[in-house]
Amino acid sequence: MKSMTPYLQESEFVDFSHPDVYRLSVQLAQGLDDDTAIAKRCFEFVRDDIRHSGDFKDDITTCKASEVLEYQTGWCYAKAILLAALMRANGIPAAFCYQRLSCSEYEDGTYCLHGLNAVWLKTYGWYKIDARGNKEGVDARFTPPVEQLAFIPEKNEYNIDERFAEPLPEVIAALRKNRCYSEMTVNFPDIKS
Repeated sequence: MKSMTPYLQESEFVDFSHPDVYRLSVQLAQGLDDDTAIAKRCFEFVRDDIRHSGDFKDDITTCKASEVLEYQTGWCYAKAILLAALMRANGIPAAFCYQRLSCSEYEDGTYCLHGLNAVWLKTYGWYKIDARGNKEGVDARFTPPVEQLAFIPEKNEYNIDERFAEPLPEVIAALRKNRCYSEMTVNFPDIKS
């Protein structure tokens, strides 16, 4: 089996030793000793308590886990970074996963990456979760072993099967370059396979 070390490491963006991120990770795990229960609590916090920048048209683009927590908002990619930080701080391996989806709600005829996570749960193995935030037509849940993600790829959309230890460079570049809602909605990160 592949080493879990890369999926437990801190990085510039997955900055889980930041005092606020670490404090929250401890708080979310309080009273729990099972990795599945801790993972669910972390997932639900990011899904429900951190705003999705696109849904709320927030005019700030966060990137690092500590920024997402400070401003309480993030695009799907940034929310996935915070979720990975909370998981890793609790010793739960967390990876970054992506789908290539239509972005027609922002701009007709365009496609972009959508960011989510996979976590390693002792009982279930790798399990994909999507904490982008629920809304009408989106109902992501934590129900292992069944995956209930925000989106099921449709025509011309697809899952990217690989799990990444760090966010894709295209994602980080977009989060760093596009600092407001109007910039981001016309410059979403994308890759074509």
